[in-house]
Amino acid sequence: MGGCFSKPKPVELKIEVVLPEKERGKEELSASGKGSPRAYQGNGTARHFHTEERLPAPHPYPGTQDCVEAAVCHVKDLENGQMREVELGWGKVLLVKENGEFHALGHKCPHYGAPLVKGVLSRGRVRCPWHGACFNISTGDLEDFPGLDSLHKFQVKIEKEKVYVWASKQALQLQRRTKVMAKCISPSAGHSGSTNVLIVGAGAAGLVCAETLRQEGFSDRIVLCTLDRHLPYDRPKLSKSLDAQPEQLALRPKEFFRAYGIEVLTEAQVVTVDVRNKKVVFKDGFKLEYNKLLLAPGSSPKTLSCKGKEVENVFTIRTPEDANRVVRLARGRNAVVVGAGFLGMEVAAYLTEKAHSVSVVELEETPFRRFLGERVGRALMKMFENNRVKFYMQTEVSELRAQEGKLKEVVLKSSKVVRADVCVVGIGAVPATGFLRQSGISLDSRGFIPVNKMMQTNIPGVFAAGDAVTFPLAWRNNRKVNIPHWQMAHAQGRVAAQNMLAQEAEISTVPYLWTAMFGKSLRYAGYGEGFDDVIIQGDLEELKFVAFYTKWTGVRQVLQEGGLLLGSPPAQPPSPCRGDEVIAVASMNYDPIVSKVAEVLASGRAIRKREVELFLLHSKTGDMSWLTGKGS
Repeated sequence: MGGCFSKPKPVELKIEVVLPEKERGKEELSASGKGSPRAYQGNGTARHFHTEERLPAPHPYPGTQDCVEAAVCHVKDLENGQMREVELGWGKVLLVKENGEFHALGHKCPHYGAPLVKGVLSRGRVRCPWHGACFNISTGDLEDFPGLDSLHKFQVKIEKEKVYVWASKQALQLQRRTKVMAKCISPSAGHSGSTNVLIVGAGAAGLVCAETLRQEGFSDRIVLCTLDRHLPYDRPKLSKSLDAQPEQLALRPKEFFRAYGIEVLTEAQVVTVDVRNKKVVFKDGFKLEYNKLLLAPGSSPKTLSCKGKEVENVFTIRTPEDANRVVRLARGRNAVVVGAGFLGMEVAAYLTEKAHSVSVVELEETPFRRFLGERVGRALMKMFENNRVKFYMQTEVSELRAQEGKLKEVVLKSSKVVRADVCVVGIGAVPATGFLRQSGISLDSRGFIPVNKMMQTNIPGVFAAGDAVTFPLAWRNNRKVNIPHWQMAHAQGRVAAQNMLAQEAEISTVPYLWTAMFGKSLRYAGYGEGFDDVIIQGDLEELKFVAFYTKWTGVRQVLQEGGLLLGSPPAQPPSPCRGDEVIAVASMNYDPIVSKVAEVLASGRAIRKREVELFLLHSKTGDMSWLTGKGS
């Protein structure tokens, strides 16, 4: 198969995958006899595949008896640019009409099941209304993230002015399609000390990188290593659903990694990277050579530095085990959350139905103030207060007091004493890049890994992605930013993989994130750091609103953000200038407005502040269809 870095030898292949703790096999030994990080075999034993062997995979259309065909509408029932859900008896299909052509696709987003008919159709793709994933209407392929799978594409024909759709019953019920992937045909048995691609970190960036390589036909060895004891899992759910078990969070089943030859080393900590000899050293002394390297180590949560920081029952939420223990300890007791950012507020919201009391301690005056602004922050704070959450704002923790070694009270600098049986700390994170300090790989003053648009570091063959990087944000004039979002990590992992294969891809996605609290979802797209103003449409008290975040972007500032000019902009920016533009948007109960703005920004069109103001001045309906019109 194409896409390999080096021509593999036609020898027998052993594919190893990680399994849960109870199914672990014996540790393998490296050639030097030192114990390697755990590489577990399927079913507890090594299985060997020959290059001519093929793993069974269901054909999407195994036979006409498994298919259904139905007339779903008249050709004039849909205008160009319209979508409709149609029923085929065995399931629904999304019917799309664009440029006079009809397309039929799976009707639910494979990520979390959002109805795509409520999404945004633009430029030959449909964007999910919930989290912004994009699918090509001609192929069903996933084009922007989050999520891993694509949509099924169904056959459409026109007869006598009627539109017919022909589909596999199985595909109608599955509602997701994993792209065709190459199998690994290069040996690991006897060559465990080297790999073609090594991926450090098994979050979204690492997993998407590995999957993209296989999707692009790469058939050499891939090793994915992680500090976690689990296969890659849906980390954003940890703080939204603290009761979730690891198997419920898994992004792919263990059979997937076995089938496609993606080896996973769990509880494997890299301590040294030798870029000259293309080698990494693990904490237990195991050494692994690589040809291409992706660094996606993520971040480490900050901890409290106050008196009593060592007492029991104080947690950061990093693993499913952390989250599960917090819920168990909080049930019917007193919980304190330190930090009113996304993680802290999600945890507080989840614990309100479990704990006797929930208190939030925050240094700022309002939750989310720097990210969402004062007015939106206060509206969300009121929602929490209505759900029995007590806030202690503009203060910090000065002491954690224990009784018999276990947390009993949280003492604040304001002298307040808060009863606490469990404490969750969510005060931010730092990049987990300490192991790179002596490597020659560039780190900035905060410990982030700077990369270019192709996710390349300063070392050839070494790429980086995810929460630990800073990169040029294309639609913000290539400003170097760090965006620790789940969706962005997906996109960066794919770009890194494409450039390992010399495809010259560049990162261009519009950031998109979401949070869920008390059954209500807040969506956000763009990059709003440094916003000057917030324009709000809707009702904040009813939590049905959209907020546009704007910033002045005159010529001089454009040059500054792109790193082309130093100094302060003049009080009166020179002409011509771009003027105030929308740089981010947030909404609650206003779908699909955030996906619509994300699609406009992705198209390269700027949204002027004046456009938003004029529209809101003359419109009382809340209709946002003007966004898809042409820009001024």
